[in-house]
Amino acid sequence: MATAQEKTTPCCATGTNKPSSSVPPQQQQRPSVATFIPAIDSPPKTASAKGITVMVRAQTSHPLDPLSAAEISVAVATVRAAGATPEVRDGMRFIEVDLVEPEKQVVALADAYFFPPFQPSLLPRTKGGPVIPTKLPLRKARLVVYNKKSNETSIWIVELREVHAATRGGHHRGKVVSSTVVPDVQPPMDAVEYAECEAVVKDFPPFREAMKKRGIEDMDLVMVDPWCAGYHSEADAPSRRLAKPLIFCRTESDCPMENGYARPVEGIHVLVDMQNMVVLEFEDRKLVPLPPADPLRNYTSGETRGGVDRSDVKPLQIIQPEGPSFRVNGRFIEWQKWNFRIGFTPREGLVIHSVAYIDGSRGRRPVAHRLSFVEMVVPYGDPNDPHYRKNAFDAGEDGLGKNAHSLKKGCDCLGYIKYFDAHVTNFYGGVETIENCVCLHEEDHGILWKHQDWRTGLAEVRRSRRLTVSFICTVANYEYGFFWHFYQDGKIEAEVKLTGILSLGALQPGETRKYGTTIAPGLYAPVHQHFFVARMDMAVDCKPGEAFNQVVEVNVKIEEPGDNNVHNNAFYAEEKLLKSELEAMRDCDPLSARHWIVRNTRTVNRTGHLTGYKLVPGSNCLPLAGSEAKFLRRAAFLKHSLWVTPYAPDEMHPGGEFPNQNPRVGEGLATWVKQNRSLEEADIVLWYVFGVTHIPRLEDWPVMPVERIGFMLMPHGFFNCSPAIDVPPNPGDLDDKESNGLPAKPNQNGLIAKL
Repeated sequence: MATAQEKTTPCCATGTNKPSSSVPPQQQQRPSVATFIPAIDSPPKTASAKGITVMVRAQTSHPLDPLSAAEISVAVATVRAAGATPEVRDGMRFIEVDLVEPEKQVVALADAYFFPPFQPSLLPRTKGGPVIPTKLPLRKARLVVYNKKSNETSIWIVELREVHAATRGGHHRGKVVSSTVVPDVQPPMDAVEYAECEAVVKDFPPFREAMKKRGIEDMDLVMVDPWCAGYHSEADAPSRRLAKPLIFCRTESDCPMENGYARPVEGIHVLVDMQNMVVLEFEDRKLVPLPPADPLRNYTSGETRGGVDRSDVKPLQIIQPEGPSFRVNGRFIEWQKWNFRIGFTPREGLVIHSVAYIDGSRGRRPVAHRLSFVEMVVPYGDPNDPHYRKNAFDAGEDGLGKNAHSLKKGCDCLGYIKYFDAHVTNFYGGVETIENCVCLHEEDHGILWKHQDWRTGLAEVRRSRRLTVSFICTVANYEYGFFWHFYQDGKIEAEVKLTGILSLGALQPGETRKYGTTIAPGLYAPVHQHFFVARMDMAVDCKPGEAFNQVVEVNVKIEEPGDNNVHNNAFYAEEKLLKSELEAMRDCDPLSARHWIVRNTRTVNRTGHLTGYKLVPGSNCLPLAGSEAKFLRRAAFLKHSLWVTPYAPDEMHPGGEFPNQNPRVGEGLATWVKQNRSLEEADIVLWYVFGVTHIPRLEDWPVMPVERIGFMLMPHGFFNCSPAIDVPPNPGDLDDKESNGLPAKPNQNGLIAKL
């Protein structure tokens, strides 16, 4: 991923990532730099004043930077060249090409000595100073490859030895480190497959005849949305690559903004072999008339639908005449004592790395290693066909990052914007760039803190602003916006915004459905839920290599009546240490104000208590489907709001890496926690599952206004006093006096103030 304004082609340094075999016993707990990164070249002769050997030339690609377009091309060319036969090479289709994220100690080395702002404090001190290698380890790419001819899925690891700005004619300088065939799985679907599937279904004679019965002969009006088959019985086993499309039909072929989702085609069953692109099963089960053309169906501006747009909205300008308060160096962001790195993957989309807070004399204080949304599941509550099988795994079956938008200033984002591009592979191995994919900007957020002394009438107020990093993706009919907000008082907010178009069903004349809302004649919206999984690799006050975190659950308890509660008004907060993985399978409980605190077991604040960050749930829900629902075989992680595991580099996807057509029960998170590993002092990973139950309203048609859900990570005994007092009053704030009717004008700070 490169910035939109400055697109560069990183060069990879050469090196090795093998740990040293000779580790002194006294260094095993906190290894030196030389332990995990042996010197690759002869150490340079220059040294710093403190005796620490320094590098001889700068590195141009941080170990956590997403793969560049050139690196993706090299990785694809390397794998393709490694195919055993021309047939194998010809059948290769590239699902994902992603960075192999290095060990945390490698990242610490890069941040300490190779990349600004140069933070040697990240590494443990060793006697005589560490020996710093002249180059970082080689970057690696991980490729998920589907072979269309053999129906095999394989995972390749490629070492990127040399990367050129352009890769031509198969020229490459990568090295295959490993290649593994993964049996009995189906990888995510690709947009190319979706387009091919739509064409195949439209050309199928029985389908054309079924549409003719419904009064449709123009196939250009027909929309075929290929949904993954899921897993409902052995017929859905991953030995075949399957899709069960949903059918919709527009009314006007010459209207590019026509809302085709307004006319679902019910009663047609189609099963498509996505490997060979043939229709395996077709049945016209029930003739349901197409819903009439609702004049309100389209989501374009009012004038295009025979109405008018609002004319009383005056311009609202957000200006920063002196520029933004954040600083960007490549993908390293600094803002209001926060610093972190921006990453991106085809599956998760936006990733936040190495989150830390600069706290005065205490210096850099880590909060989290890695933050991202790793999965989402959308199960529908209508038992009728085809809605019972709608339970999309939008990350694992499609990819949130691959479906991301190019954002537009003034529409998706306002103010002074810093955009970042993203590079992903297409089905055939070519590189596609999503321009302006990730948005970084500041937002005013009202009052941070205020108090007025009633005796003197004097008031103190602090204005709040936040730094927002976000991206938006479209999966079929729905849009999802994923946001990470950083606040001046040390809070981090994770937020998901849901919008787009409802997935609908058709009704017989006079029919209503118990499991949905009638929103137009012959049209209803089924009830459904949206679940999201945030994976948070925490590091509260922990340097790389340290595992000094634990998780405490806090519940508010009512004091029993008696000597300690003679007035029956007493309640208190009770803490419980979650000692193991099985003990840490927890649910939200708003009646007890339940929340969880990640604490450092070795660091205390000025009151002598352990420092920590707490996870505060927002609105939430659990699956409303029965315990034997088929989709819960693949989504056992939805059964609890919180899961906690010790960090393991291969534990990334809560439903397993390949949930598409997955017949295995409880794969992923629900299986990992059966090890019941200790959490009393560990490198903690939080998995927070949060969701919303959507009972559609008439007002959700034809567009569904944004609905917001999320949670907070808040400092809890982390700071010795509130960071809010360090935020100066904003000299450009409007005063509290009433306007005297004179026009406003910019003050010396470029902000608008009343005269």
